[in-house]
Amino acid sequence: MSEIIATLKKDYIYSLMVKEKRQDGRGFKEFRDLKLETNVISKAEGSAKVTLGNTQVLVGVKLQTGTPFPDSQDEGVIITNLELNPIASPEFEPGPPREEAIEMARVVDRGIRESGAIDIKKLCITVGESVWIVFIDIHILNDDGNIIDASCLAAIAALMTTVVPNEQQGLGENVPLAMKEMPVGITLAKIGSKLMVDPSLDEEAVCETKLTIVSSSDGSVAGMQKMGPAPLTEAELFEAIDLAIEKATEIRELYLEGLAKSE
Repeated sequence: MSEIIATLKKDYIYSLMVKEKRQDGRGFKEFRDLKLETNVISKAEGSAKVTLGNTQVLVGVKLQTGTPFPDSQDEGVIITNLELNPIASPEFEPGPPREEAIEMARVVDRGIRESGAIDIKKLCITVGESVWIVFIDIHILNDDGNIIDASCLAAIAALMTTVVPNEQQGLGENVPLAMKEMPVGITLAKIGSKLMVDPSLDEEAVCETKLTIVSSSDGSVAGMQKMGPAPLTEAELFEAIDLAIEKATEIRELYLEGLAKSE
C-alpha cells in the first residue's frame, strides 16, 4: 500500500512539474516562508532558530578553552555536530549519529571553514597552549524537507550572535566572535529535467538527486555536496551554481546583513 501511495505521489509531483508548478504552489526558484530568530538559548554563547515552511532547526554555539591541533597551534578549533532528533520525524531513530547526520554536519562545517567565516586566529589565547574551541550543535526539531539549508542558515546566524566568554576565564572583557564571512547553503533538487530550490519532504522523496551549494558573499563556492544517484550534466551544474548564488545573495540580504549591522 505504501508503495502505491509513493508512486501516486511521484506521478502527481511530476504532472505538476510539467505544468511548471509545485505541490505547494511555489515557482521552481521560490523558497517557502522563512523565519530567523536569534538569541533563543539563554545559556549558549550564541544561538538561532530557523523555520522554513514546517521545517524547524535550532542551533546553539558553546565555547570552551582547550589545546590547539599540532599543525595549527595559533588557531582555534571548530567542531560541528548535527542531531536528527526522533521527535522531528518517524524516520529518525535514537542512538549514535546516523551517516546522513554526519554528512550534513560536514556540509555545514565545510562551508564555514572554506569560506573563512570565523577568524580562527583570533580564537588563539596562547600559541601552542590554549585556544577557544567553538562547538556548533545543530538540532533538527521538525523535518518537512531541506533541513540542510535551514541548518546552514541557523549555524551562521548563531555564530554571528556569539560572544566569546573571556570573563569566565579571566581573559578580559567578553567580545563578539570575530566573523569575516556569511556563507549560505542552497539545496536544489532535480526532478525530471527541472531544478528546484528548497525541496519539500515530498519532493525530496521523489527527486533523482540533490545538490547543496554553499557560497560566500563574493559569489565564490565554499562547499558542494551531491546526494542521490542521478548524474548532472555540465549545463545543469552551472545552472545550479548560478541559481544557488542568486538565492544565497537574497537570503543574505534579507536575514544576515541586517543581523551583522545590529551586532
